[in-house]
Amino acid sequence: MGPLAGVRIIEMAGIGPGPFCGMMLSDMGAEVIRVDRKSAVDLGVEMPRQFNVLNRGRRSIALDLKTPEGIVAVKRIATKCDALIEGFRPGVMERLGLSPDELLRCNSRLVYGRVTGWGQTGPVASAAGHDINYISLTGMLHAIGRSGPPSPPLNLVGDFGGGAMYLAFGVVCALLEARSSGKGQVVDAAMVDGAASLGAAIFGLRAAGIWNENRADNILDSGAPWYDVYETADGKYISIGSIEERFFNLLLEKLDLRAPELRNRDRSNWPRLRTVLTDAFRTRTRADWCKLMEGSDICFAPVLTMDEAPAHPHMQDRGVFCEIDGVVQPGPAPRFSRSKPEVRSAPSVVGEHTDEILAEFGFSDEEIGRLNAA
Repeated sequence: MGPLAGVRIIEMAGIGPGPFCGMMLSDMGAEVIRVDRKSAVDLGVEMPRQFNVLNRGRRSIALDLKTPEGIVAVKRIATKCDALIEGFRPGVMERLGLSPDELLRCNSRLVYGRVTGWGQTGPVASAAGHDINYISLTGMLHAIGRSGPPSPPLNLVGDFGGGAMYLAFGVVCALLEARSSGKGQVVDAAMVDGAASLGAAIFGLRAAGIWNENRADNILDSGAPWYDVYETADGKYISIGSIEERFFNLLLEKLDLRAPELRNRDRSNWPRLRTVLTDAFRTRTRADWCKLMEGSDICFAPVLTMDEAPAHPHMQDRGVFCEIDGVVQPGPAPRFSRSKPEVRSAPSVVGEHTDEILAEFGFSDEEIGRLNAA
């Protein structure tokens, strides 16, 4: 069983960071009960439930939160749970009658986890937004990409890195604290907070004058020729991260580039080094470079597609990917020496376990019937 076995969490169904956090907690062994709306949530794309990978590992109860009966049901379930997570705009849970104050009155040990883009407070807290907007405000989007407009890094930095993971971390921290204090509390996980926190090292470099605000002109943003991707003879790509001098010298050795001036890593020599490396890597295929460099201290890896990655020997050896209900997807992370995280089940259908869950939480057949009628 995973390290969170025995922890019971309510997840108010939503999109983006909320489901990702619910998946993480479930993978780690928590029993996460997803409260879905009776009507389908607009995800921007319709697809069969097995492809909603972020919803894996949880049972679903469908309630109409616009009815008093639905709100009472959530409150009763909350009395027997350790935490609740939600990702609505500020004020939505309050208007529903499910505010932190209300639920903490029902269960004083409850950890109430909230994830939003802008946070629960601030001048734009109530405005709509998405990942791209939140990371824009932190300075992180501006730093990503080559010359020209910044490049949105999928929704990894805001939704998942800065939102879901900080929410999961905050919830687990608060659960640990509740064991000693006996009291629950509210976790305010804002994507602007989390994305800014992810950039802590870069802000440090900027303050030290080591990082400038021109994209593709720094040591970690493809500016330095030894930290970049290069095209190979077959039109594919490989990545080089030879930051340390000894790794860079090994790179030159493997490429049979022996001219003394190539060991000059001053910024003034970056253009020449880039030209030399670009020409060198175009002389062989990606597979050839893998045979020559993979596993060495050059800091090398092939740039794999999403279809290629699960088949790579290293990924297979570690079992990084798994297949659930016919869908290949990343497995749980991180790993533990004794506890065993696992995907508990494929994504469920909305409301698939409604009657089952209500009965487990002490609702009688008559009460379940009245809820369904309402």
